[in-house]
Amino acid sequence: MKIVALILARGGSKGIPYKNIVPINNKPLLAYTINASQKSMIQETWVSTDDLQIKLIAQQYNASVIDRPAALATDTAKSDASLVHFANHNNFNVLVFIQPTSPLLSYQDINRGIEIFINSKYDSVFSVYKEHWVPRWTISGTPDNWDINNRPMRQEVEEKFVENGAFYITSKKALLKSQLRYSGKIGMVEMPINRSFQIDTEDDLKLIKELI
Repeated sequence: MKIVALILARGGSKGIPYKNIVPINNKPLLAYTINASQKSMIQETWVSTDDLQIKLIAQQYNASVIDRPAALATDTAKSDASLVHFANHNNFNVLVFIQPTSPLLSYQDINRGIEIFINSKYDSVFSVYKEHWVPRWTISGTPDNWDINNRPMRQEVEEKFVENGAFYITSKKALLKSQLRYSGKIGMVEMPINRSFQIDTEDDLKLIKELI
């Protein structure tokens, strides 16, 4: 069974310019997930990018690179299409799709996901963290799915799992059939919330720099 990882890292980023290679403690953001992948039971670590600078940094950290077509690197292009593009050009059995915006991801998290995927015979697995109920409000200022006249106690509301976006695991067969990162019999691997942060904004970046 050949297990490979794919990290999608396009050059364009509106929120944080060149977000995927922004330096954190003198190391590019992309390097953190490359290193986590390389320490895990994954056999090959790939980066899909449309950008030469990102390509060179990926190679500097000993990742293989697949050139992503420009049409798959736009603001509106879906990540799943780039996964399918990779699958159509590479030989593997299991794909671990890792997002570079999750630098706190550890190789133990990845290994646990792979073990769950294999041992439980799932078609796909993705990472989550557990969330206790908190009162959420809509932008317009109304309660989001709860009643202010009957506010529940936290322990009365069922806990939920939240997709943290760190990684997704699926088989090549399932990916090519569904064209999606997860399909069929789907499982979850829980990560602690303190390793579930993603970098999407400048505030996220400041927080991560404090944590690493």
